[in-house]
Amino acid sequence: MDKQKKIVSMFDDIAKTYDVANRVLSFGVDKIWRKKACDLALEKYGKKKLDLIADIACGTGDMCEYWIKRTKKNDIILKNVVGVDPSTGMLNMARKKDIEAEFVVGEAKSIPLDSKSVDILSITYGIRNVVDRIEGLKEFNRVLKNGGMLVILEFTKNENNTCSSRLRDFYMKKVLPKVGGFVSKNYEAYNYLPNSIDGFLTKEKMIEELAQCGFDVLMAKGYSMDISTMFIAKKRRK
Repeated sequence: MDKQKKIVSMFDDIAKTYDVANRVLSFGVDKIWRKKACDLALEKYGKKKLDLIADIACGTGDMCEYWIKRTKKNDIILKNVVGVDPSTGMLNMARKKDIEAEFVVGEAKSIPLDSKSVDILSITYGIRNVVDRIEGLKEFNRVLKNGGMLVILEFTKNENNTCSSRLRDFYMKKVLPKVGGFVSKNYEAYNYLPNSIDGFLTKEKMIEELAQCGFDVLMAKGYSMDISTMFIAKKRRK
């Protein structure tokens, strides 16, 4: 089994406990990060009518739900929301929720959407699981309208040796795998998480890759001791 298929299989296995584990492990703070990401992207895009928002690696549909709620909160008309994920287990859980969105099977490097059809594309805590990341970023660029917004929330690699970074590393490497494994009964999956962060990019390298793939980064900011990093970027007009 290749690496990407193994990752998808792992998410299939933890789909039923995924939401509970997320709330427990983040102490609910991930809800704040998601709301803030939505509101900032909508503000920077500056349009009151949107044709389509797409959430890639959508999991159980959390971010799709936030997009619907935050557009309504900001008096923005949104025609459609699509969640895309390669894990059928995750999508099955998403479809059980009362979310006014379409959920389709697909990978980041091959999104089943038309070119220049998406106003805002998000990927939350999923880009580090995309093995062919550059291909994925180029595909994001393809489906976005000119001037469209890309929103990324992710656990980036931290190379600073500060007190807060050591505390973060202790939580991510020692506490999170045990708690996540206990909730999901899949210890391998939650050992994968800190390892995947160590093997991922720094904030600065992510900015470089976004620029390489046709995006202008408008903001890149860490939250909660830099546990989570938010990137908001605009597709360069061609």
